[in-house]
Amino acid sequence: MEGTLPSDVPRGAEILSERSIERLTAAATLLRKAEKPVRVLRAVAWGPEVSERFFAAGAKELPKVTYTPLDAAPVHETLAAARNLIDGDGPVQAWLRRIADVIAISADMLANIGTPAFHRLSVDLYGSPQSDLLDCDVRPLDLARMLDQVLSQFHDLQMNLDSKGDVPASAAELAARMVAILARHFGDAAPKIELVDHLSANALAGARYIRIRKGAFFSDRDLAQLVQHEAFVHIATSLNGAAQTAFPILGAGHAGTTRTQEGLAVFAEIISGAMDPSRLLRLADRVIAIQMAMDGADFLQLYRYFCERTQDTFSAFENAWRVVRGGTVTGGAPFTKDSVYLEGLVRVHNFLRIAVQETRVDTIRLLFAGKMDIEDMPAITTLAANGLCVFPRFLPPWARDLRFVLSYIAYSAFLNRMNLERVRDHYKAMLGRCAPPVPENP
Repeated sequence: MEGTLPSDVPRGAEILSERSIERLTAAATLLRKAEKPVRVLRAVAWGPEVSERFFAAGAKELPKVTYTPLDAAPVHETLAAARNLIDGDGPVQAWLRRIADVIAISADMLANIGTPAFHRLSVDLYGSPQSDLLDCDVRPLDLARMLDQVLSQFHDLQMNLDSKGDVPASAAELAARMVAILARHFGDAAPKIELVDHLSANALAGARYIRIRKGAFFSDRDLAQLVQHEAFVHIATSLNGAAQTAFPILGAGHAGTTRTQEGLAVFAEIISGAMDPSRLLRLADRVIAIQMAMDGADFLQLYRYFCERTQDTFSAFENAWRVVRGGTVTGGAPFTKDSVYLEGLVRVHNFLRIAVQETRVDTIRLLFAGKMDIEDMPAITTLAANGLCVFPRFLPPWARDLRFVLSYIAYSAFLNRMNLERVRDHYKAMLGRCAPPVPENP
């Protein structure tokens, strides 16, 4: 389904005047201009020479990294011009003001790159492992530790008994398979698949491309995770956002959208069956490592922590790098972005639950209309009601056909009404009376 949403404003929705629309669209265009030089992930990236020097020195010395601070003054000038156009107190105005604030903090963060101030501003933008989840007295760190405690016990368990003979695919083989999948889903708008020699991860997605590191190998589960997470969510929301000509800021993946975008992408892995324990453990380990760094752990301590979690030294370096990039390698001032994966997952899952209960499935699909935060939904629905939002052309299969999601969430909502402690005690006692496990393949 493609095209604009109905332009007849539903009863109860705010009607935007022509003057208001003119000023707000102009403000959104200026915000898009302001955020373009604020490329956070590009600014904090390390070149391949850093890891080469690190391993050449026996992985015993702190990496030596230099950054180029951003000149934030031009960004603030453009933001001031945008703010002058945002008058009124409606949901669209509040949304645009919040974006302006996020871009301002992001610019200041990059102006202080490589210093403790970078860390403090990253907490303002992305939160931290200690962030409270909607006043529910739980934190991302609590979820990370619970996942670590439960899933670590399955480290040696053969989880995929039917694929023991599978041979991991090379980067070229993975690329060929992805091309076919993405062509079916995106048609002529399919992102380009690029094989590159150097990459900070095995695979990385941009707005219109997916880069794969030569020399890396991938399982079928890796393929499914990349497709669901990077292509069907991140690239889809980029393409859908680029179609929002009235409010082009919806095409910008600024820091204010990261929590929801990553949460939505992780939820997509889970709801599609692409998630596995090792992947979820990696997300949990990064949250735990961010807290370690906040408590003073330096890069070497983080690297050793990840070496204990995996036998792959490249992955250990990559994970430690993700924690300290942009901050300090000596400890105490990490980059907190990776705490949003679990926090975003919880927020997205809870939003979907309530959206289903309130029969507002329209908002589920509107999440894909561009780069946004869940808290922006009052503004997005106002734009849609006024005919100013283009319906998302590209949706993941599970969001286009919501039958499974609706069934799953309706059922899980009932489980939340049960006394889980009583249920746990009952089945824990019952399992305690069970005979020891018998090998499934003697």
